[in-house]
Amino acid sequence: MSQKYNTATPRVGKLKGEILKHAVPVTCLGISGDQKKMAKNQSDTVVYRRWLPKGGATTNASTINQWSVEANAHIVSEGVTPTADTMAPQDITVNIQQYACLYNYTDKTADLYEDKIPDEMKVQCGERMGLVREMIDYGALKGCTNKFYAGGSSRATVDEKISLSLLRKVTRSIKGNRGRMVTRVLGASGDYNTSPIEAGYLVFVHTDGENDVRDLPGFTKVAEYGQMKTMHAMEIGAVENYRFVVSPELAAIADSGAAVGSTGLASTSASNIDVYPFIVVAADAWANLALRGMDSLDPIHIPADKKDKSDPLGQRGYIGAKFYSAAFIQNDGWMAVIEAGVTDL
Repeated sequence: MSQKYNTATPRVGKLKGEILKHAVPVTCLGISGDQKKMAKNQSDTVVYRRWLPKGGATTNASTINQWSVEANAHIVSEGVTPTADTMAPQDITVNIQQYACLYNYTDKTADLYEDKIPDEMKVQCGERMGLVREMIDYGALKGCTNKFYAGGSSRATVDEKISLSLLRKVTRSIKGNRGRMVTRVLGASGDYNTSPIEAGYLVFVHTDGENDVRDLPGFTKVAEYGQMKTMHAMEIGAVENYRFVVSPELAAIADSGAAVGSTGLASTSASNIDVYPFIVVAADAWANLALRGMDSLDPIHIPADKKDKSDPLGQRGYIGAKFYSAAFIQNDGWMAVIEAGVTDL
């Protein structure tokens, strides 16, 4: 006959587990943009200007970079003063905005809760605002007017994936507009220092596009770079003049392409193709504007035990961050946006 023991009901009966990891945003676009600053107490608007080359016009991304010069038109006659020309400017107006997030907690949470909620709020705050800055950049870059469409002539007619021939069309466009390859990128630290890289055009796309990029003819994966260093942790490889960086934050434009049909391309609703922007960047193509003296996040922590007229008992604490930022395209012809579908795996 087996012995039986009566186990008393536990007082708590639960074990405090460790804090599990959460998804950390992937930021990458900022490594490619110029970093510009504006002085404090000036304005919320900056007007940048370029002088167009002889024959250039603001009609489109190509005309702003096109010279029109004929040697014969510059022949002068002896003793005759040539007709004076004037220069045409192009102004780019940028409005800087303030962005912020805020969390709050109570003194009871800080004093009695088993987890360190304020510390976790600080981590989440920094990661969240980093993603906000990435979305500011992404929104500006998607607005580039130098667009190419895979298999179509508009977003609504996109019905193919990325191809080498399409990339070569972009190469022709950027080189024709006198765009230079990127040779320096912003370092991974929080400052504004840059580091040199092998010359190339940078391509940023959602992680869903990685499979199709790897299938491109002549693709060289990062492990085969040899002496060439990677410029970002999410760089996957290179094709001809292009180096590819993927990020799950660079979302597609759902159901905005042609009908899925037999294309084999991904779709959110299984009706129309999801269109993915491939952001192609050459040197000096775009910039991020920050307020001088506030280049990074301005963190805020008001502890719960701080007493004032609005909180005389010290019962509420706040954690947040803010920054000023604006992203803008400096020259549409020195970058491009390829809109393409991706294979439905």
